Amino acid sequence: MELNLDRINELARISKERELSDIEKTEQQELRKKYIEAYRASLRSHLDNIVLVDKDGTKTKLAPKSKKENNHV
Repeated sequence: MELNLDRINELARISKERELSDIEKTEQQELRKKYIEAYRASLRSHLDNIVLVDKDGTKTKLAPKSKKENNHV
């Protein structure tokens, strides 16, 4: 993923100097999409492993939000 981030940053620097070619624009969009997907998967993995510990030592996994709660604007 680090290599992708380096290339994303490189394309961003190039775009400030000149307009990206169609191939570079497509590459940039694909790399950004893959980066966001990997970031979300990593975040979801971290959230799925959260365990709440009560004062009495009881461990409870963090429950996923319902779809109704997920509708934020």
